[in-house]
Amino acid sequence: MATNLAREVRFIANILTLGRIALIPAILYFVDNYSPTRSFIAMLLYLLASITDSLDGWLARRRKEVSLLGKFLDPLADKLMVTAVLVFLTAMQRVPAWLVVALLARDLAVTGLRSIAVGEGLVIAASNEGKQKTALQMIGTMFLIIHFSYPVWGLEEVRPFGDKLLIDFHAVGVVTLYFALATSAISFVDYFLRFVRAVGEKRRATE
Repeated sequence: MATNLAREVRFIANILTLGRIALIPAILYFVDNYSPTRSFIAMLLYLLASITDSLDGWLARRRKEVSLLGKFLDPLADKLMVTAVLVFLTAMQRVPAWLVVALLARDLAVTGLRSIAVGEGLVIAASNEGKQKTALQMIGTMFLIIHFSYPVWGLEEVRPFGDKLLIDFHAVGVVTLYFALATSAISFVDYFLRFVRAVGEKRRATE
């Protein structure tokens, strides 16, 4: 067992996953309410971590390196990054605490349902709404990490009297997370109903 784990740690996909976990402290270190430069660096690190989230699974399948360690580390890295960044942004007063609690509560509820489903021998695939929620949450979090307002490229002087047209990334990020919350509620209801149907069908089949 120890030999297998030592071998699996050297898989490229698992190295990327471990790298994603290692990026979390760096992301939090650069988030700064007074420095646009530091916050922008934090966003780039978050984007890099998000890219590795998609890349490690693809590499594991392509290189036939799907492993027990990878199945443990990948969801762990996802939950650590989402939870750590959103909680830290709450402490920095960049996002309402209730919104973060609602998003994380949904994730915990789905994780619990998946654990029960595995115990029942069921596999319930992720819905399109769940994937949309994940994408919206990632984009909204990126905007919140950027936080500051920036002029729109190419439209710097379109407003009267030479005022710059600015995008408030903080406001856009919060609104995007509201959409993520709405989508997450819909996806949870859909997942719960499919879970109930699957359990019912399995029990009827064994009667």
